[in-house]
Amino acid sequence: MPLYEHVLLARQDVTSQQVETMIDTYKGVIEQNGGRLEKIEMWGVKSLAYRIKKNRKAHFALLNIDAPPAAIAEMERQMQISEDVLRFMTVRVEDLDSEPSAMMQKRDRDDRKDRERGRRRDDDGFGGGFGGGDRPDRGDRGGDRPERSFGGEA
Repeated sequence: MPLYEHVLLARQDVTSQQVETMIDTYKGVIEQNGGRLEKIEMWGVKSLAYRIKKNRKAHFALLNIDAPPAAIAEMERQMQISEDVLRFMTVRVEDLDSEPSAMMQKRDRDDRKDRERGRRRDDDGFGGGFGGGDRPDRGDRGGDRPERSFGGEA
């Protein structure tokens, strides 16, 4: 049978238990049509790049599916009907990854420390580029500048 990776975005208003219930429903649809879910990853609530149906965040989930195309079509049909599903995408793949996806892998803490060491810190301990730099004082700019008044008089 063909192999698929399916990503699902659900509204942020629903709870994670409701998202799990939705996924169980779609799992039942897949199994009724002769397929099976190899792996389910709940990625949690993440910010969206742009608003989708007035939502700025969504619950993300990844499903690895081994099923016939008819099962995928039925699952997608039911997702289109659901108001809680914002977006979904199914991609056919050659083989399924048994390891955790890139979204589930945690970054190394040592990697973050190395990046922080490369930054310049000011005397007050805060990073950034405002004040306290190596730039010399400008001193007097010279020349006669007229006084400007931004009030009602000129």
